Amino acid sequence: MNERVTQHFDVVIAGAGAAGLMCAIEAGKRGRRVALLDHAERVGKKILISGGGRCNFTNLHCKPENFLSANPHFAKSALARYTPADFLALVERHGIPWHEKKLGQLFCDRAANEIVQMLLQECDEAGVRIFCNAQIDEVRRDDAFVLHTSCGEFRAPALVIATGGLSIPKMGATGLGYNIARQFGLKIVEPRPALVPFVLSADDQARWCDLAGVSAEVVAFIGRQRFAEKMLVTHRGLSGPAILQISSYWKEGEAVELDLAPKVEAAAPLYKAGARRDVAMLRAYLRTILPSRLAERWIELEPPAGWSNAALATWEKRLHGWHVIPETTEGYAKAEVTGGGVDTSQLSAKTMESRVPGLFFIGEVVDVTGHLGGFNFQWAWASGAAAGRAM
Repeated sequence: MNERVTQHFDVVIAGAGAAGLMCAIEAGKRGRRVALLDHAERVGKKILISGGGRCNFTNLHCKPENFLSANPHFAKSALARYTPADFLALVERHGIPWHEKKLGQLFCDRAANEIVQMLLQECDEAGVRIFCNAQIDEVRRDDAFVLHTSCGEFRAPALVIATGGLSIPKMGATGLGYNIARQFGLKIVEPRPALVPFVLSADDQARWCDLAGVSAEVVAFIGRQRFAEKMLVTHRGLSGPAILQISSYWKEGEAVELDLAPKVEAAAPLYKAGARRDVAMLRAYLRTILPSRLAERWIELEPPAGWSNAALATWEKRLHGWHVIPETTEGYAKAEVTGGGVDTSQLSAKTMESRVPGLFFIGEVVDVTGHLGGFNFQWAWASGAAAGRAM
C-alpha cells in the first residue's frame, strides 16, 4: 500500500485482542466504518494461548468485587451492561461446545481458536476491516485522529486504544497504550505485573525450592483478601492459582500468609488421651494433610518447640499462618495480566471515552484488573462492548 494514501474511517481501533475485537463488532453493527489494527501477524494471539489453549472465556460468577482498580466502582457499569450470559449466548449461537471447569470458569471443549474464529466471523458480518502487521509509528490529532502506520495513514474522528498491557512481552506486548495516554495528557496508575508467581529470597529458595512440583490446597491472604486454591512450589519460589490471585494485591516488602492446612487441626490427634507425642507421630498425621515431601520439610524446618498443649498450639498457629516475604515476582514475562494502567478518573464508566473527546481506552490498558479465572476476558468483552456501542 502507498503510505501516502490516507484511509478514512469512522473508528480506528488499535489492538485486535479480546477488547478490540468486541469493540469493532459492536461499532460495526451500528453501521460505523471500522478499521481494526494490530502489529502482530494475526489477531487474538493472547486468546489463543489462554486457558491452556482452550480459552477460559468468562466466569459465571463475575462481579465488580472480582476486579482491582484505584476506583473499585468503575467497572460496575460496563459489567452490568454486558454480562457473562451475553457472551455465552454468542458462543452458543456459533455452536461452540463449552464446559464449566470449576468456580464458574467456562472453557471451550476443543480449542481457543474457535473463539477467535467466532469473533472474526462477527467482524466480517459487521463490515470491519482488519489490518495485521500494522505497526503504529505516530498518533496525532487535528480535526480527527491520524495514525501513521506501516500499513499507511488512517484518519477517524474516534480512536480506541485496546493495545493491552506489558504482560507476556514475547507475545509482542508494549507500552504503546500508556504512551498514547500520556501524549494526550491522561494520568496513568503505575503498571505492575499481576497474577504472577513469586520469587523467594535466596535463603528461602534453599529451604523450600528443591520441592519444585509439589502442590497443596492452601488459603493465601493479605489483609482481608483471601484465596482458597492450590499453591505450587517452583524452582524459584511459589506459584499456582492461590499465589497468582494474591500476587495482584502484593506490594514489595510485604508479607503473604499461607494457611497450609485449611479447616484442619493438624495436631488434634496428639491431644487424645494416651496419644504419643513425638516427631514421628506428628509427621505421620501431617502427611495425611499435606503432600509427603512438604509435610516432611515442614516438620524439619518448623518443629514444635515442645510437646505441651501450649507448644503444640503455637506450632499449629504457624502451620495456618506461614509468613512469607517474597523477594520479588517473576515479572511481566510470567504475569497473566498487567495491573494499573490508564487512570479511570480520566474515563467515562459508561462509554470508556476519555476526557479527550473521541479517544477511548478499553481492556487491559485500563486500570481494571480481574482475578484469575475468566474475569479479565469478561472485562475485555464488557469494556469493548461499552465503547463500541457508544460510537
